[in-house]
Amino acid sequence: MASPRLETFCCPNRDASTEFVITFQPLFFGAICIGSATLSLIFSILQILPKRRGYRRLGQYPLPKPASSSRILFIISICDILGCAGIIVRSSIWLGLPNLVRGINVANNSDMWPEVFCVGSAMWIQLFFSASFWWTFCYAVDVFLVVRRSAGISTIILYHMITWGLAVLLCVEGVAMLYYTSISSCENGLQHAIPHYITTYAPLMLVLIVNPTLFARTVSAVTALLKGRQGIYTKNERRLGTEIKIRFFKIMLVFFICWLPNIINESLLFYLEMQTDIKASDLKNIRNTALITWFIMGILNPMSGFLNTLAFHGWTGFDVDCSLQRRRELAWDSASTSAANNPIVGSTLLYQSHVQEAKNMTSKNIKGNGQPASDAISVLSEGNGHTCL
Repeated sequence: MASPRLETFCCPNRDASTEFVITFQPLFFGAICIGSATLSLIFSILQILPKRRGYRRLGQYPLPKPASSSRILFIISICDILGCAGIIVRSSIWLGLPNLVRGINVANNSDMWPEVFCVGSAMWIQLFFSASFWWTFCYAVDVFLVVRRSAGISTIILYHMITWGLAVLLCVEGVAMLYYTSISSCENGLQHAIPHYITTYAPLMLVLIVNPTLFARTVSAVTALLKGRQGIYTKNERRLGTEIKIRFFKIMLVFFICWLPNIINESLLFYLEMQTDIKASDLKNIRNTALITWFIMGILNPMSGFLNTLAFHGWTGFDVDCSLQRRRELAWDSASTSAANNPIVGSTLLYQSHVQEAKNMTSKNIKGNGQPASDAISVLSEGNGHTCL
């Protein structure tokens, strides 16, 4: 799971609340993390693999590139997969090499490898899940700008600079503050650890607070866009607007379910840290709640990768297409068919999965009003079927 407590655990003189949750049933907790992360990694990869039934994969043919929103969803899945891989490696080492873990508990230990592994694995997990948060924020910004006709494929470069730059900067800065002056002699006190926790949870809070507002404004803009095409709001257009709204709702629902336990758990642990004795009898309920949310985090944090792909694309099935030549042929066939039927939206539908009949009808009706509206609707509708990027 992704928690700043993993980095704090690397300090031999860690605080009492971190010691409390980390050392409670560590074998069982590690097994839960491995199981959840493994399932999420396998099914996330399965979700984004090309399928035989009209799926497309990015970069297999020299045709117009997909919108930046489509690429962002793919990058979010990759970040989640790499984060799950880090959880699997870390938890496996914890279970398989207990002596390595015990070496972290020894202050001024001459063997540096336990601390190197502890810090390295924790930073890996934090970096990629933090990048996933930043990319989720960029997705909300991008779909809003696309509807406002203020974004294009070139903005993906800017998103890369923002997300990876901020993720690396905050991760390194937080860890540097935590391990000052050295890992083996971390300073005590909340003032020392607070910058690390802020840099960890800043992108998470940004998504929880800002993304719902951006999605709501995007839905309103889409509704106005659909009504403004012909001056009417047909059944098919209303259905498309509803599906876009449901898609945004599913994305935020998955995010809240998977990451809200982190906020609750951290608040409880900070409250325990401020107490003189965290083992006091009047704190029993808080300790139990902290442990419950800790184990919930061990399950839901890794599963966010797979649940995100379900929110983005729906269930894409097991029908994986391993034939590169077949995928190329399907791509070219789809390109010629789409372009022939609708030259305006042909390039957009090229990198989409098969879209429902109602959406196809809507796209064709947009033909007379220009490219931008068509692109905006197509970008938002892609992934509602079974998209493989």
